[in-house]
Amino acid sequence: MANSPSVAVLDIGSNSIKILVARRGANGGLETVLTKSLDARISAGISSATPRLSEEGMQRGYDAVQQLLALAASHAPAKTVLVATSAVRDAANGHEFRAGIKARTGHDVRILTGEEEADGIGRGLTTDAALSHLRNFYVFDLGGGSLECLAFHERRIHQALSLQLGCVRLMERFVADPTQPLNAASRIAIFEHATRTLKNSALRFDLAAPAAVGTGGTVATVRAIIGARDGKMAEETSPIVTTAQLRELLEQLAPMPLEQRRQVPGMPPARADVFPVALATILAVAEVGDFAKFHHSFYNLRYGLAAELLKTV
Repeated sequence: MANSPSVAVLDIGSNSIKILVARRGANGGLETVLTKSLDARISAGISSATPRLSEEGMQRGYDAVQQLLALAASHAPAKTVLVATSAVRDAANGHEFRAGIKARTGHDVRILTGEEEADGIGRGLTTDAALSHLRNFYVFDLGGGSLECLAFHERRIHQALSLQLGCVRLMERFVADPTQPLNAASRIAIFEHATRTLKNSALRFDLAAPAAVGTGGTVATVRAIIGARDGKMAEETSPIVTTAQLRELLEQLAPMPLEQRRQVPGMPPARADVFPVALATILAVAEVGDFAKFHHSFYNLRYGLAAELLKTV
């Protein structure tokens, strides 16, 4: 439906800032017009007792938001919404960052609660035709500030919660020097903390014959690295990522210093510092849920919000 109206959703995350322009497709599903992500890492300092966004982080955020809105504008979306998640939600000066974006772009920023974020991710996943065969499944979206967890029963959200297990948050807490290899003590501490947090959370691992779905930059990066080995794009690789592959990748990357990690084919350089921490966290999820594999989906929060927004245009 090339002439149908489009909408734009800009997601201000802890690690990256992302834009989606989408419209309703001929089959009634979502059709992607534009998608783009910029690494901004506005979340530095998120693990402190009173988190604050740094001046440098906010400036990176302003620049990324302005660049992405300019890209979206060329598609003349009927409506544009900006949302922010854990980093802005938790920051003592999040209001200052929102005001800065308003002054520079004219757009308000809606700060999502953890529950709203998880719900949006869940609605986005239901637009992914590749997951239409799944009935009972868990969803884990790992960001820089938080881990969003959902349980679907018969394709309806059964549970949704947000845990403070984001990879930037855990890196700042457990890794003394991110430029050095991730040592065994730090790996164990991250794994045990994530495992303990999941077990003590309200998330119930009681679905019958469940699958596990992984979204967000960590699993996408795993696919990018796997694809680079075979000369493929991430989208051309299998959407099934096994726990064994995650463990193998952590064993390969953890002993590397940061500069060597940045040279790994398929690795986004800006994500290289947090990536081993993120792998250890996802492996903790696999341990607690007894998951041998994750179904990866590129359909996430932005798609859920876009689907809702398209109902209004």
